[in-house]
Amino acid sequence: MTGTTSHGRCHCGQTEWTVTLDNAAHVLCHCQACKLLSGGEATLNQIVPASGLTITKGKDSLGRYTYRGDSGQDVHCFYCPNCTSHAYHHQTVMGPDRYVVRTGLLHGAELWAPVAEVYGKDRAKWMPELAHTFEKGPE
Repeated sequence: MTGTTSHGRCHCGQTEWTVTLDNAAHVLCHCQACKLLSGGEATLNQIVPASGLTITKGKDSLGRYTYRGDSGQDVHCFYCPNCTSHAYHHQTVMGPDRYVVRTGLLHGAELWAPVAEVYGKDRAKWMPELAHTFEKGPE
C-alpha cells in the first residue's frame, strides 16, 4: 500500500501504532455512538485496509468493546486498557479487511483538514459544515 505513513499513540503511551493513509486528512463522524464514546461533537477518522495498520506496542493487551451499529452489525472498538484511548474500530458491515482509524491520535494530525463528514444528519446545529457531508455513514 502506498500513501502517507503516520505514527499514533494513546494518551498514556501504552499503545502505539503505525498506519498508512491515502492522504493526511480527517473524515469527521457525527454519529451518536462516536459522540457518546468520545464525549465530543465528532470523531476524526479514516477508513484503511487492515493491512495498513500495525500495532507496534501493546497489541496483546488491547481492550475490545462491541456494540451494534446502525447497520445492525457489530462494531468492534479497540482501545488502550489503561487510558481507554480508541486506536481503531472494525465495522463488520464494511468487511473483514477495513478498519476505521482514529486520525486525531496520529502525529501531525492537528495540521490536517477534514475532507468529508459522515452522519451529517446528527451534526450539532451550532457546528458548521466543514467538508462534503454524507447524511449517513459508510456501508
